[in-house]
Amino acid sequence: MSNQQKKALWIWYPGDFEIWLGNRFNNRRTERGAMFPPFWKQDSHWATVAFSIDLDLDVPEKICIATEGSFNLMLDGHLQFGMPETFVVPAGRHQLCFKVHNTATPPALFVDGDTVKSNGTWLATYEDKIWIDEWGKAHGSGCYVPAACWYFDDIDSGPSTFRLPRHYISPVAATHEREGLLLDFGRETMGYLTFKDIQGEGFVNIFYGESREEALDRAFCETLDQLQVYADVIIDNAINHCSERRADYTMTTSKAFRYIYIECAGGVHVGEVGAEREDGWCEHPAQGSFKCSDEELNRIWQVSAYTLELTTREFFVDGIKRDRWTWSGDAIQSYLMNYYLHFDNDCVRRTIRQLRGKDPVTAHINTIMDYTFYWFKSILDYHLYSGDTDFVREMYPRMCTLMEYCLGRANGEGMMEGQPDDWIFVDWVDFPMHKRGTLCFEQLLFCKALETMHTCAKLLGIDSPYGMLADDLLKKTRASFWSEERHAFLHAIEDGKMNEMVTKFPNMFAIIYGYADERERDAILRHVLLNEQVEAITTPYMRFYELEALCMMGMQASVLPEMKSYWGGMLREGATTFWEKYVPSEQGTQHLAMYGRPYGKSLCHAWGASPIYILGKYFLGVRPTKAGYEEYEVRPHLGGLEWMEGSVPTPFGEIEVSVRPSSVTVRSDGGSGTLILGDRRIPIPAGEVVNVPTP
Repeated sequence: MSNQQKKALWIWYPGDFEIWLGNRFNNRRTERGAMFPPFWKQDSHWATVAFSIDLDLDVPEKICIATEGSFNLMLDGHLQFGMPETFVVPAGRHQLCFKVHNTATPPALFVDGDTVKSNGTWLATYEDKIWIDEWGKAHGSGCYVPAACWYFDDIDSGPSTFRLPRHYISPVAATHEREGLLLDFGRETMGYLTFKDIQGEGFVNIFYGESREEALDRAFCETLDQLQVYADVIIDNAINHCSERRADYTMTTSKAFRYIYIECAGGVHVGEVGAEREDGWCEHPAQGSFKCSDEELNRIWQVSAYTLELTTREFFVDGIKRDRWTWSGDAIQSYLMNYYLHFDNDCVRRTIRQLRGKDPVTAHINTIMDYTFYWFKSILDYHLYSGDTDFVREMYPRMCTLMEYCLGRANGEGMMEGQPDDWIFVDWVDFPMHKRGTLCFEQLLFCKALETMHTCAKLLGIDSPYGMLADDLLKKTRASFWSEERHAFLHAIEDGKMNEMVTKFPNMFAIIYGYADERERDAILRHVLLNEQVEAITTPYMRFYELEALCMMGMQASVLPEMKSYWGGMLREGATTFWEKYVPSEQGTQHLAMYGRPYGKSLCHAWGASPIYILGKYFLGVRPTKAGYEEYEVRPHLGGLEWMEGSVPTPFGEIEVSVRPSSVTVRSDGGSGTLILGDRRIPIPAGEVVNVPTP
């Protein structure tokens, strides 16, 4: 029995807490003081949920009960009186059932006794007529699923009370600018601004900036707040919040910033200004690390780690200023980076559940076709790194209904085309790229989604048609798009004609997903990935995959200067976190602009942190070859570095790797590993240090 099953935990219907929290999370974004909700469908939690467990007690047992919502209790199908805080379950075999109702927050239950404890062993269902009519007889109806838990083990603190931890920080510099005060907190952060010793009456106007220029630009600053201070109350105008007047005040919503510009008007004055930094990630037993002979690369890894820490919140968010939303394409990269930094699998599961939402499916995830396909793959990635088959079992029914939606929108050839209500994203590009018709890029992602369905079904012992569908689609895609003459996969079929544009996008995914043979991979490398005539990628988003494809081809010696040039270029521009997009030819405030707005670019964007993944998987060379690192390999590659060392978190602890000019040393806390050095394969026993001389 796991530790989670030995203790009492708050439980709720699987996915409902994540959906509710996601709604609260995604709707906190503001622009110039106005709330800015996401533009995709947002589901709600079930209002009534029933929880059940079968018991066999040797002696009577007293249980303590807490719920979020009103509830009733039934013992063996018989309704008990009231909503008791305690209840004695008689000895013998019994069925204990609770129905909890709550429209404001997800219905949740906490039960704690000597042996009877709410946890993942309970069953849950949302209310339906079959279940009500067939109480105790409908266990085969398919509506029962294991209740979901998220480590809430305090009876006095239900899941809806969850808040991220905070700690106080002070600015590192303050200067008087125009009529106000400019504060510099030293680096990008996220938190709640605090004011001490508020005196007088009037207005406090607050301008937040990821850059100094944004904070000082009253006309175009994108994140604003205003406090209206009276003798007896303080009104936060951004959210129409009114509170009793006190000398000290903390803002009620968190914001992203490095710089804060404050102007006081009408006779109000404030003393010390600081912030309660909102800590988005949690401590874990194993933490990834990296250090090498190149100090700039060390700095790149450290800033990447800080970027991912800031964007790892209740969920994996894209950027902490903009958009502050969960996007599936962004999230799948955050998951992979996370497996090499914090191994926060709770946040992975939360984000996957929240993104999926509920049935029926009426649109692609985030309305983006490619983001739906990434969502499927993220589940199989999670299983590979975590070994958590139960989560695959939980998500598989929702994978099936989402795949049914996708297949229902395929064209006559079984390929995916964008419909009028779809967004075909691929990437932000600086060159004209048609995104209509049948894109090769989308077919490769769709094929991987079908393969994922097949693998998950096989893992669960379920027969499925998805393997044959994937094989058929891959054959059609290769026949339609591969060009021997161009040595590449071509772009798209538009209006029945081939658009013969060559871009890196489908070609690097053909390498990553194994859809090109060795001869084709070599041709793609020479004629596409290393071809300066093919348009360059300018976002860290797709550079993630470009560098991965190059590393898979053994090109670490080329990837190293690319990382130093691209991510090092942001550092040389003063970045303290990595950006949504970086174009080296731009200068000054051009680096801040995007979407036609002078400060539209996110300067702390999760997909900017990809060096964590590249360095952990392809330089230290650590990757699982069986689910949960039951088996793994270490294939280090210096790529031009003199030496490197680091650690990778796993379900059982850490794998530590040190590569020196004369030797490679590996130590692991568990699993069955293999160190691969050229043609040599050296076993890595758990708990032992393996030191191998190198020629």
